[in-house]
Amino acid sequence: MRYMVLSVGLLASLAQASPDMQTVNGFLIDRTEVSIAEFQRFAKETGFVSQAEQAGGGEVYGWGWEQKSGWTWKTPFGVQSSDQLPAVHLTYDEAESYCRWRGARLPTEDEWREAAYIERRQDADPQFVNGKQYPYPTGDTPEGANCLSECGYRPPVSYSKVLDRGIGPAPVGSTKQGVNGLYDMGANVWEWVNSGEGDQKVTAGGSWWYEAFRMHRNDRATKPRGTAVVYIGFRCAKDID
Repeated sequence: MRYMVLSVGLLASLAQASPDMQTVNGFLIDRTEVSIAEFQRFAKETGFVSQAEQAGGGEVYGWGWEQKSGWTWKTPFGVQSSDQLPAVHLTYDEAESYCRWRGARLPTEDEWREAAYIERRQDADPQFVNGKQYPYPTGDTPEGANCLSECGYRPPVSYSKVLDRGIGPAPVGSTKQGVNGLYDMGANVWEWVNSGEGDQKVTAGGSWWYEAFRMHRNDRATKPRGTAVVYIGFRCAKDID
């Protein structure tokens, strides 16, 4: 078990910064992806500057990987955006640093998959059944997620003018609530997960750039841990004391 010595000021910051979490079979996991607003508290408290900021911008896939000036976690598409969009353009280690600041961590792949696909609530909504494994984080179908097609949801703001594919992410917690009462475990943005071999780390759940097949429980993807792109965000988990 890891222990942290925290100042009174930092404890106050943690209380403000910690989003709502859901209990799932012995651990806690964020109900939503970490937003720009939540990440901003961490950056202000610690003086954090991301790899993408230092490089002048993160990346997007167009005609191959393309670096985009000014595309950072603060401004995912280089322009002022809602601070309720998921924080992206962050590497695996940068996401893990944020979670540690909150007294949490990135979920393991096994934890993430259990939370995404197996309903564990005793008082689950009528559309979900306790103990059932679902093919999608939204349930039996991908309907209601923010994916490229097949999902039926469209974000309130489109960034298609600066993209070769798709229209971009939705504000956290604005799509259909899914298995275990969680949002956007399928699509919206990929999520860094603490699993993988060597330099490769798992990114789970698919994103708005892909069709629904990337949300399916049989799908799996990895990325180099230093990747900082517009499609990858994260959420935190922690053990129940």
